[in-house]
Amino acid sequence: MSARTVITGLGVVAPSGTSAAEHWATVTAGTSRLGPIQAFDASGYQVRIAGEVPAVDIPGSMEGRLMVQTDRWTQLAFVAVEGALADAALELPHEDPYQVSVAMASSSGGNQFGQRELQRLWGQPSRTVGAYQSIAWFYAATVGQLSIRHQAKGPCSVLAAESAGGLDSLAHAARTIGRGGSVVLAGGLEAPLSPYALACQMGSGLLTADDDPASAYRPFDATASGYVPGEGGAVLIAESLDHARARNAPAIYAEIAGWGMTHDARHASRDPGHQQYARSMRLALERAGTAPHEVDLVIPDAMGVLGYDRSEARAISAVFGSRGVPVSTQKSLTGRLYQGGAALDVVTALMAMREQVIPPVTGLTGPAAEYDLDFVRTARETPVNKVLVCARGYDGYNSSVLLRRTYE
Repeated sequence: MSARTVITGLGVVAPSGTSAAEHWATVTAGTSRLGPIQAFDASGYQVRIAGEVPAVDIPGSMEGRLMVQTDRWTQLAFVAVEGALADAALELPHEDPYQVSVAMASSSGGNQFGQRELQRLWGQPSRTVGAYQSIAWFYAATVGQLSIRHQAKGPCSVLAAESAGGLDSLAHAARTIGRGGSVVLAGGLEAPLSPYALACQMGSGLLTADDDPASAYRPFDATASGYVPGEGGAVLIAESLDHARARNAPAIYAEIAGWGMTHDARHASRDPGHQQYARSMRLALERAGTAPHEVDLVIPDAMGVLGYDRSEARAISAVFGSRGVPVSTQKSLTGRLYQGGAALDVVTALMAMREQVIPPVTGLTGPAAEYDLDFVRTARETPVNKVLVCARGYDGYNSSVLLRRTYE
């Protein structure tokens, strides 16, 4: 695979904003977007706060017939893709459709649509569901709808690895372009805020019961009690470098230089091992031809669960050494967006490269003494040219992607 893959467009639909600029402003200001769940009455649930996407004009982004055929998850993706294409100044109707692909992550599908139809099935005498139930909550629904809407006739894929999938999609995009493709819509979004979906998430025992948005989600803190769920994410335009240059793309944010995907190969645990996670980081660095000391920033998974935070800190230290690399995360501002969170972390990394600033870690008041990491506690103006973004999916998935700033 000789073709180099670069990112030329960013589309954000998240609690932190509906553009990369709004997201960056939220991150740098440290403004929390967590609050009481508005999507439904969650007063009877142990978890009652979340990160929700602010008002966004979904009807204006798609035809009315699609509104009744799709879940909020797919609708948010339509908006994010429009933002990414506009940012990249890329007009897909002018592209060879067989050179355009979609590779998006998915973990839970169309929850709100499914909730409504299941209530209709069991709560009404007709005992029926709508005709679109079979596709709207399907885990591949968003990729299918996007490929139809934008006539993407190249290889289209769905990456299913829970939170790790948001990074897996970028790796798959790079592989697709290495095999001859020109453009891939990558990333991931999530819309997991419905009664049934929240009940499923609570079953893991990893969510916090803290109702205070200021203290609920504290990754790497000694008082970490679990994570807060959230919706949204990001779509990124991945292109071959030659294609981006040929069309005079207005911006090349970074190159997808290396990636590593591993699995713990063990039963899920609240205190997973760190070896395979560290291996995914090393694989990403090796494939990028990058030494650990050359990395300017690590954006971790940051689950906010003591055992997971401990193993992640050990993985980072195993690869980079004690306090060997700056570490920063802002998930406490938005909630854990599952695969959407990893994609959004990539946007944070790209904006940090553009601005040459590492944003401060948020939600961290007192890191556990055993986490011997260089947490960035205040904004740090410094060269940011290589960033490793990491993610873990529930039940053992590990992913790491090395982004390298490119120079024209």
